[in-house]
Amino acid sequence: MSRVQLALNVDDLEQAVEFYSTLFGVQPAKRKPGYANFAVTEPPLKLVLIENPGQGGSVNHLGVEVESSEKVHAEIARLSEAGLFTEEQIATTCCFATQDKVWVTGPNAERWEVYTVLADTEHFGTEPRFAGKDDGEAVQACCGTDGRGDVSTSEAEVESGVACCAPAAAAR
Repeated sequence: MSRVQLALNVDDLEQAVEFYSTLFGVQPAKRKPGYANFAVTEPPLKLVLIENPGQGGSVNHLGVEVESSEKVHAEIARLSEAGLFTEEQIATTCCFATQDKVWVTGPNAERWEVYTVLADTEHFGTEPRFAGKDDGEAVQACCGTDGRGDVSTSEAEVESGVACCAPAAAAR
């Protein structure tokens, strides 16, 4: 079964968890510091909450969760054949899970991922890959850049995990 994913920035994670638990009648499937996700059966939805103070109520990113790596690879082929630029991340760690995924960017810079979860982890994202610049600019390994090269600018932001999937402006 595939389901749409909606990742939201929230100002206060506890308040948001309480609201969405009531709205959808389910408790989070996963809770970690600054992060919660809900596996809602009806309607089929993966709701991800990322604590990002000052950005509450905004979309972090969108996605489609699929059943298998084979489906991810089929989407990579389909989207590439359709002429869309894809950013592939195979066996990457993001949002406390090891995943295979592909990213595409919509016409208004909205980020979409098609992904499958391979295993749960205790870390928000993989170790950041640093560009080797003196200013400590980090290339995020879990959710990538926004397609325009915007990335989190501090090592602490990436290591905390909270800014990993955040829009660049919110992470600064």
